[in-house]
Amino acid sequence: MPFQKVQPEKLSTAVVRQIEKLILRGILRPGERLPSERELAERLGVSRPSLRDALAELQDRGLLSSRAGSGVFVADVLGSAFSPALIQLFASDDEAVFDYLSFRRDLEGMAAERAAKFGSDADLGVIQEIFDRMEEAGDPSISEAAAELDAQFHSAILEASHNVVLLHMMRSMFDMLRKGVFYNRRIMFGQHTTYEALLEQHRAINAALQARDAHAARTAVETHMDYVKQALDEQIRADRNARIAAQRLEHERNR
Repeated sequence: MPFQKVQPEKLSTAVVRQIEKLILRGILRPGERLPSERELAERLGVSRPSLRDALAELQDRGLLSSRAGSGVFVADVLGSAFSPALIQLFASDDEAVFDYLSFRRDLEGMAAERAAKFGSDADLGVIQEIFDRMEEAGDPSISEAAAELDAQFHSAILEASHNVVLLHMMRSMFDMLRKGVFYNRRIMFGQHTTYEALLEQHRAINAALQARDAHAARTAVETHMDYVKQALDEQIRADRNARIAAQRLEHERNR
Protein backbone atom coordinates (compact mmCIF):
# COMPACT_ATOMS: atom_id res chain seq x y z
CA MET A 1 0.00 0.00 0.00
CA PRO A 2 1.30 3.50 -0.85
CA PHE A 3 1.52 4.76 2.72
CA GLN A 4 4.54 6.22 4.43
CA LYS A 5 5.22 7.10 8.01
CA VAL A 6 4.31 10.66 8.90
CA GLN A 7 7.43 12.57 9.82
CA PRO A 8 7.22 15.17 12.58
CA GLU A 9 7.83 18.64 11.14
CA LYS A 10 10.49 20.88 12.58
CA LEU A 11 9.24 24.21 13.85
CA SER A 12 11.68 26.01 11.59
CA THR A 13 10.21 24.19 8.57
CA ALA A 14 6.71 25.35 9.51
CA VAL A 15 8.00 28.92 9.79
CA VAL A 16 9.65 28.65 6.38
CA ARG A 17 6.43 27.42 4.78
CA GLN A 18 4.39 30.22 6.36
CA ILE A 19 6.74 32.99 5.20
CA GLU A 20 6.95 31.39 1.75
CA LYS A 21 3.17 31.53 1.43
CA LEU A 22 3.06 35.17 2.53
CA ILE A 23 5.61 36.09 -0.14
CA LEU A 24 3.95 33.98 -2.83
CA ARG A 25 0.53 35.49 -2.15
CA GLY A 26 1.94 38.98 -2.31
CA ILE A 27 1.17 39.79 1.32
CA LEU A 28 4.84 40.32 2.13
CA ARG A 29 6.23 42.64 -0.53
CA PRO A 30 9.76 43.01 -1.92
CA GLY A 31 11.76 45.36 0.28
CA GLU A 32 9.41 45.01 3.25
CA ARG A 33 11.12 44.75 6.63
CA LEU A 34 10.16 41.84 8.85
CA PRO A 35 9.39 42.46 12.53
CA SER A 36 12.27 42.16 14.98
CA GLU A 37 13.43 38.67 15.86
CA ARG A 38 11.83 38.84 19.28
CA GLU A 39 8.49 40.12 17.98
CA LEU A 40 8.37 37.67 15.08
CA ALA A 41 9.17 34.71 17.33
CA GLU A 42 6.32 35.74 19.64
CA ARG A 43 3.87 36.14 16.77
CA LEU A 44 4.76 32.75 15.34
CA GLY A 45 4.87 31.04 18.72
CA VAL A 46 8.33 29.54 18.19
CA SER A 47 11.68 29.81 19.90
CA ARG A 48 14.21 32.31 18.62
CA PRO A 49 16.68 29.53 17.63
CA SER A 50 13.95 27.91 15.48
CA LEU A 51 13.18 31.27 13.94
CA ARG A 52 16.86 31.93 13.20
CA ASP A 53 17.12 28.55 11.43
CA ALA A 54 14.09 29.42 9.29
CA LEU A 55 15.34 32.90 8.41
CA ALA A 56 18.77 31.52 7.53
CA GLU A 57 17.21 28.98 5.16
CA LEU A 58 15.07 31.63 3.49
CA GLN A 59 18.11 33.87 3.08
CA ASP A 60 20.10 31.01 1.55
CA ARG A 61 17.28 30.53 -0.95
CA GLY A 62 17.22 34.22 -1.85
CA LEU A 63 13.77 35.02 -0.47
CA LEU A 64 15.02 37.17 2.40
CA SER A 65 18.04 39.42 2.80
CA SER A 66 19.76 40.76 5.89
CA ARG A 67 21.03 44.33 6.19
CA ALA A 68 23.52 45.06 8.92
CA GLY A 69 21.97 47.21 11.61
CA SER A 70 18.62 47.38 9.80
CA GLY A 71 17.07 43.92 10.04
CA VAL A 72 15.73 41.27 7.70
CA PHE A 73 13.85 42.20 4.53
CA VAL A 74 11.93 40.45 1.81
CA ALA A 75 14.35 40.16 -1.11
CA ASP A 76 13.67 41.66 -4.52
CA VAL A 77 12.00 38.46 -5.63
CA LEU A 78 10.32 40.16 -8.58
CA GLY A 79 13.52 40.75 -10.45
CA SER A 80 12.91 41.49 -14.11
CA ALA A 81 11.70 39.38 -16.98
CA PHE A 82 13.87 41.43 -19.31
CA SER A 83 17.56 42.10 -19.73
CA PRO A 84 18.90 45.63 -19.05
CA ALA A 85 19.59 46.04 -22.76
CA LEU A 86 15.99 45.23 -23.66
CA ILE A 87 14.67 47.53 -20.92
CA GLN A 88 16.72 50.35 -22.44
CA LEU A 89 15.14 49.63 -25.82
CA PHE A 90 11.68 49.74 -24.23
CA ALA A 91 12.43 53.17 -22.82
CA SER A 92 13.37 54.57 -26.23
CA ASP A 93 10.71 53.04 -28.46
CA ASP A 94 7.18 54.39 -28.82
CA GLU A 95 5.86 51.08 -30.13
CA ALA A 96 6.97 49.34 -26.93
CA VAL A 97 5.05 51.90 -24.86
CA PHE A 98 1.79 51.16 -26.65
CA ASP A 99 2.39 47.41 -26.56
CA TYR A 100 2.88 47.76 -22.80
CA LEU A 101 -0.41 49.63 -22.45
CA SER A 102 -2.24 47.02 -24.54
CA PHE A 103 -0.74 44.32 -22.33
CA ARG A 104 -1.90 46.12 -19.20
CA ARG A 105 -5.36 46.72 -20.64
CA ASP A 106 -5.91 43.02 -21.28
CA LEU A 107 -4.46 41.67 -18.04
CA GLU A 108 -5.80 44.36 -15.71
CA GLY A 109 -9.22 44.02 -17.28
CA MET A 110 -9.10 40.31 -16.53
CA ALA A 111 -7.83 41.02 -13.01
CA ALA A 112 -10.71 43.44 -12.34
CA GLU A 113 -13.19 40.87 -13.57
CA ARG A 114 -11.68 38.24 -11.26
CA ALA A 115 -11.54 40.70 -8.34
CA ALA A 116 -15.26 41.40 -8.67
CA LYS A 117 -15.99 37.68 -8.68
CA PHE A 118 -13.44 36.25 -6.26
CA GLY A 119 -12.19 39.16 -4.15
CA SER A 120 -13.05 38.99 -0.48
CA ASP A 121 -14.82 41.78 1.37
CA ALA A 122 -11.43 42.67 2.84
CA ASP A 123 -9.92 42.91 -0.65
CA LEU A 124 -12.63 45.31 -1.74
CA GLY A 125 -12.21 47.23 1.50
CA VAL A 126 -8.54 47.82 0.69
CA ILE A 127 -9.43 49.07 -2.79
CA GLN A 128 -12.03 51.41 -1.31
CA GLU A 129 -9.54 52.79 1.23
CA ILE A 130 -6.94 53.48 -1.46
CA PHE A 131 -9.52 55.20 -3.64
CA ASP A 132 -10.59 57.37 -0.69
CA ARG A 133 -6.96 58.37 -0.19
CA MET A 134 -6.67 59.14 -3.92
CA GLU A 135 -9.58 61.57 -3.62
CA GLU A 136 -7.88 63.30 -0.69
CA ALA A 137 -4.38 63.34 -2.27
CA GLY A 138 -5.35 65.60 -5.15
CA ASP A 139 -3.77 66.05 -8.55
CA PRO A 140 -1.10 63.40 -9.38
CA SER A 141 0.66 65.86 -11.71
CA ILE A 142 1.80 67.88 -8.70
CA SER A 143 1.90 65.19 -6.01
CA GLU A 144 4.21 62.20 -6.10
CA ALA A 145 2.12 60.66 -3.31
CA ALA A 146 -1.01 60.92 -5.46
CA ALA A 147 0.80 59.39 -8.44
CA GLU A 148 1.95 56.52 -6.22
CA LEU A 149 -1.61 55.96 -4.98
CA ASP A 150 -2.66 55.50 -8.60
CA ALA A 151 -0.23 52.59 -8.90
CA GLN A 152 -1.33 51.20 -5.52
CA PHE A 153 -4.97 51.26 -6.64
CA HIS A 154 -4.19 49.14 -9.69
CA SER A 155 -1.94 46.83 -7.64
CA ALA A 156 -4.73 46.27 -5.10
CA ILE A 157 -7.01 45.11 -7.90
CA LEU A 158 -4.37 42.62 -9.01
CA GLU A 159 -4.07 41.34 -5.44
CA ALA A 160 -7.85 40.95 -5.21
CA SER A 161 -7.83 38.77 -8.34
CA HIS A 162 -6.17 35.99 -6.30
CA ASN A 163 -3.95 34.76 -9.11
CA VAL A 164 -0.37 34.69 -7.86
CA VAL A 165 1.20 34.37 -11.33
CA LEU A 166 -0.70 37.39 -12.59
CA LEU A 167 0.10 39.30 -9.41
CA HIS A 168 3.87 38.84 -9.50
CA MET A 169 4.14 39.35 -13.25
CA MET A 170 2.24 42.63 -13.11
CA ARG A 171 4.11 43.81 -10.01
CA SER A 172 7.31 43.47 -12.01
CA MET A 173 5.75 45.55 -14.79
CA PHE A 174 4.60 48.20 -12.31
CA ASP A 175 8.11 48.39 -10.92
CA MET A 176 9.36 49.24 -14.40
CA LEU A 177 6.62 51.86 -14.70
CA ARG A 178 7.62 53.44 -11.39
CA LYS A 179 11.21 53.70 -12.66
CA GLY A 180 10.02 55.56 -15.75
CA VAL A 181 10.94 52.81 -18.21
CA PHE A 182 7.77 53.17 -20.26
CA TYR A 183 6.77 56.77 -19.61
CA ASN A 184 6.95 59.45 -16.96
CA ARG A 185 3.64 59.26 -15.13
CA ARG A 186 3.79 62.79 -13.74
CA ILE A 187 4.45 64.33 -17.16
CA MET A 188 1.57 62.34 -18.63
CA PHE A 189 -0.76 63.34 -15.80
CA GLY A 190 0.15 67.00 -16.11
CA GLN A 191 0.26 67.59 -19.84
CA HIS A 192 -2.41 65.56 -21.52
CA THR A 193 -4.97 64.48 -18.97
CA THR A 194 -7.09 66.13 -16.36
CA TYR A 195 -7.23 65.16 -12.71
CA GLU A 196 -11.03 65.11 -12.80
CA ALA A 197 -11.16 62.71 -15.75
CA LEU A 198 -8.69 60.29 -14.17
CA LEU A 199 -10.44 60.40 -10.82
CA GLU A 200 -13.80 59.75 -12.44
CA GLN A 201 -12.38 56.72 -14.25
CA HIS A 202 -11.01 55.32 -11.01
CA ARG A 203 -14.34 56.04 -9.33
CA ALA A 204 -16.11 53.98 -12.02
CA ILE A 205 -13.66 51.09 -11.55
CA ASN A 206 -14.11 51.16 -7.78
CA ALA A 207 -17.90 51.39 -7.98
CA ALA A 208 -18.09 48.36 -10.28
CA LEU A 209 -15.83 46.35 -8.00
CA GLN A 210 -17.76 47.28 -4.85
CA ALA A 211 -20.96 46.23 -6.64
CA ARG A 212 -19.25 42.98 -7.70
CA ASP A 213 -20.21 43.70 -11.30
CA ALA A 214 -17.49 41.76 -13.13
CA HIS A 215 -18.39 42.95 -16.63
CA ALA A 216 -18.60 46.60 -15.58
CA ALA A 217 -15.30 46.34 -13.70
CA ARG A 218 -13.49 44.98 -16.73
CA THR A 219 -15.07 47.57 -19.02
CA ALA A 220 -14.14 50.41 -16.65
CA VAL A 221 -10.50 49.31 -16.54
CA GLU A 222 -10.35 48.97 -20.31
CA THR A 223 -11.90 52.43 -20.74
CA HIS A 224 -9.31 53.88 -18.36
CA MET A 225 -6.40 52.25 -20.17
CA ASP A 226 -7.73 53.42 -23.55
CA TYR A 227 -7.79 56.96 -22.13
CA VAL A 228 -4.19 56.66 -20.90
CA LYS A 229 -3.12 55.30 -24.29
CA GLN A 230 -4.77 58.20 -26.10
CA ALA A 231 -3.21 60.71 -23.70
CA LEU A 232 0.25 59.29 -24.30
CA ASP A 233 -0.28 59.28 -28.05
CA GLU A 234 -1.19 62.97 -27.83
CA GLN A 235 1.88 63.63 -25.68
CA ILE A 236 4.17 61.95 -28.19
CA ARG A 237 2.61 63.88 -31.07
CA ALA A 238 2.86 67.16 -29.17
CA ASP A 239 6.51 66.54 -28.31
CA ARG A 240 7.30 65.71 -31.93
CA ASN A 241 5.49 68.82 -33.17
CA ALA A 242 7.34 70.96 -30.63
CA ARG A 243 10.69 69.62 -31.87
CA ILE A 244 9.75 70.34 -35.49
CA ALA A 245 8.57 73.84 -34.61
CA ALA A 246 11.83 74.51 -32.77
CA GLN A 247 13.80 73.37 -35.82
CA ARG A 248 11.76 75.67 -38.07
CA LEU A 249 12.30 78.60 -35.72
CA GLU A 250 16.02 77.99 -35.58
CA HIS A 251 16.17 77.74 -39.35
CA GLU A 252 14.28 81.01 -39.83
CA ARG A 253 16.57 82.82 -37.42
CA ASN A 254 19.64 81.60 -39.26
CA ARG A 255 18.44 82.50 -42.75
